Amino acid sequence: MEQMRLFKAEFFKALSNPLRIAIIDVLRNGEHGVNEIALALKVEQAVVSTQLSSLRSKRIVKFRKEGSYVYYSISDPAIFTLLDDASRIFKNHLIDLKDMLVEFENNTKEES
Repeated sequence: MEQMRLFKAEFFKALSNPLRIAIIDVLRNGEHGVNEIALALKVEQAVVSTQLSSLRSKRIVKFRKEGSYVYYSISDPAIFTLLDDASRIFKNHLIDLKDMLVEFENNTKEES
């Protein structure tokens, strides 16, 4: 059990950077080179390379070399399900906040 908790903690640490999430989203469309990812995200190639290294160390992305080019892809497509679930949770929180705001506004009007 402890090994699994440690894995999960390290896995989520790897996902804790917004740029890493953006890189994963770019890779939804299949494999891409560092330059393509950097262009898509409008960030420096060196920054993308650093983040890809972090993702690779946790085996979230894999790579293949073709000549002098390196192409990255997602190791396990289940990562997309996880991120889609996180998006749904975010939307649910927004709905809850909206409902709370409406209730607050109604209570404020009643008190006036």
